[in-house]
Amino acid sequence: MSDTNTPEIRTPSIDEVNPEDENVSRDLAANFANNLNIHEHGSEKNKEPSCSVKKDWSLLKDPIIHTERLENIRQKKGYIIDMDGVIYHGTKLLPGAKELVDFLNRNNKKYLFLTNNSAPTPRELQQKLSRLGIEVTEDHFFTAGQATAYFLSSQSPNGGTCYVIGEPGLAYALYDKGFFMNDHNPDYVILGEGPSYNYEKLSKAVQLVQQGAKLIATNLDVENLDSKGNKIPSCGAFTACVELVTRTKAFFCGKPSALIMRYAQRVLGLSRLETCIIGDRMDTDIVAGISSEIDPVLVLSGVTSMEELALFAYRPYVILGGVYEIPSDDRKHNISESDMEAASRRASYL
Repeated sequence: MSDTNTPEIRTPSIDEVNPEDENVSRDLAANFANNLNIHEHGSEKNKEPSCSVKKDWSLLKDPIIHTERLENIRQKKGYIIDMDGVIYHGTKLLPGAKELVDFLNRNNKKYLFLTNNSAPTPRELQQKLSRLGIEVTEDHFFTAGQATAYFLSSQSPNGGTCYVIGEPGLAYALYDKGFFMNDHNPDYVILGEGPSYNYEKLSKAVQLVQQGAKLIATNLDVENLDSKGNKIPSCGAFTACVELVTRTKAFFCGKPSALIMRYAQRVLGLSRLETCIIGDRMDTDIVAGISSEIDPVLVLSGVTSMEELALFAYRPYVILGGVYEIPSDDRKHNISESDMEAASRRASYL
């Protein structure tokens, strides 16, 4: 796929990207794809890639497939967008993130930032984006904590009691749906994200589950990264501990569960055919889209690399270097008020 005489290509850093330059997005995409291509075949230049690998790469580089599918994504009415690795890395805004939000607002699109992190509240997420230079309202955010509260409300419409290990964002979401804290005989044991786990709390969770409380996890992510890039245990690791001791199986509400996707779709008020999900992880974002029949868009600005696609039995709808590829000035992507109202009416019948 790559020319053996191709010179070394350096991927531009985030700090080198000038968002005012109209050509930088396309140049960055080309350089990034070429660099990935060289990396893929650098040690095996004489080896012919398999048919499956070629199909993976066509979603990123084929001038017809990539262009047509990217255009289809631009035509969507609703966007479910992961945050870390898609919009930002830590406290650094990724190329094209602000332009993506401008594109969505300018063209009357509906969008929702969706995160598996149950710790923050929507307001805290709004404030973080504001500090990074993106102004959106609080109702554009949806967390795994909110999905958990929605699920419990569907199971117990009159509310109930919970023993929770997690952060305020999860507790606030549960309070909002009529659930209160109880460490004596709760209906549910709920495990979320956060640094508050210890031996005493996990032992308490085990005892309560053994007494009959139902075990719920906000997500099953086993690991996460701290601010220095070191791996740290996440909700799924602690949940596995309780599962092993109690010999029960937790129900989880975050990605890749289709449940959180259904809730997000309901918040948007659009059908799955008029919605897409944009994420950087094959094992959560992309499989969540596939299981929900919502077109999944993989961006290479986060966790998953092109080399890792071969590890999965499924593919995204299209692959982008980053969200900087999506914004367009073409007015044909604008959604009129009447078209959006008609789309919402169609979704109400589903």
